[in-house]
Amino acid sequence: MRRFLIPLLLAGLIVGCGPNKRENVEAPAELEKLTPTINVDRVWERSIGKGERRLGARMGPAVDSGQVYVADPRGELFAFDGASGREIWKIDTGLRLAGGPGVGEGTLVVGTLDGEVVAYNPDSGSERWRAQVSSEVITAPAIARGQVVVRSIDGRVFAFSIIDGERRWVHDRGIPALTLRGNSTPVLAEGLVLLGYDSGHIVALRGDDGVQLWEQTIALGEGRSELERMVDIDGAMAYEQGELYAAAFNAQVVALSLEGGRSLWNREMSSYGGLVLDGERILVADRDSVIWALDRRTGSALWKQDMLTYRWLSGPAIHGRNVVFGDMEGHLHWFDLETGQPAARVRLDKRPIRSIPEVADGLLFVLSSGGQLGAYRIN
Repeated sequence: MRRFLIPLLLAGLIVGCGPNKRENVEAPAELEKLTPTINVDRVWERSIGKGERRLGARMGPAVDSGQVYVADPRGELFAFDGASGREIWKIDTGLRLAGGPGVGEGTLVVGTLDGEVVAYNPDSGSERWRAQVSSEVITAPAIARGQVVVRSIDGRVFAFSIIDGERRWVHDRGIPALTLRGNSTPVLAEGLVLLGYDSGHIVALRGDDGVQLWEQTIALGEGRSELERMVDIDGAMAYEQGELYAAAFNAQVVALSLEGGRSLWNREMSSYGGLVLDGERILVADRDSVIWALDRRTGSALWKQDMLTYRWLSGPAIHGRNVVFGDMEGHLHWFDLETGQPAARVRLDKRPIRSIPEVADGLLFVLSSGGQLGAYRIN
């Protein structure tokens, strides 16, 4: 039986005793009064239900062609107009939705806790096809080159035809006994399917047939306990110009060449939320919620920001000339990309923000674990 820990719980367990000894976790940093250097406006906000709460799936919005798509674990699937927040359609699927939607090439796809993968028309919400995989799908499907690539929580990866859902190939791989609750979304680039695994390995598959082309180890589980040996690659990976960037828990941040998986550089750093690229910078938060800007070419630190320690940040997003993180109390934090200085802060919800915000057409869209969906603009 596979055992899971969600990142928030695990981070507290690993940190150990601190100021809050009764709960055996470090207390989150208190938020200091902030004088904003940018004006962030809430354009609109919607409630889509009770949210995922403690499901641990990090369900976030998907954005395409001016529309925002979100899923509620109790089965409702929504489409909103990105600019106004107007509801375009809502359907009750009757399914236990879990992966958050993926959208692309005129198709909307979502996975379920029962291993179903269902494709919809993004304009109307009408169902097109459905397929079955081997276990829960708790990460968004990836779509490219006429294929839908879906990762199930037991380590298998499936590719389906975007037209009719016919299965084209499956890649099977073992997983450790104890892992973080989550999977990184597959990255589809240059005809490859790039996967980060809970064992600390990155694997490249040929997109057409699923044949493995290379594998690179970026972390080896070491330590006396299973917790110390956890080396999950669960956060978002990033690709640009023939290079892949990834971060692992209890391990390091790495840059790999897509040609053979050759290592370009590595930097010791533990992270569960993943990273994002901005030109020559990599933005990432470590497991203690210290934010780093790294040089994309060398991995050296450009700046770090520690004012949000132990606030268990979401993965990052780039919004204008700022990097944005959500935190465990439903706040969004903007930081200047050049200096790392705080630029703005707003609160969406009292529930945590675990999913990565999405940015399109100058708007930032974010979904809390309590089911609050918000859209923000920098003026």
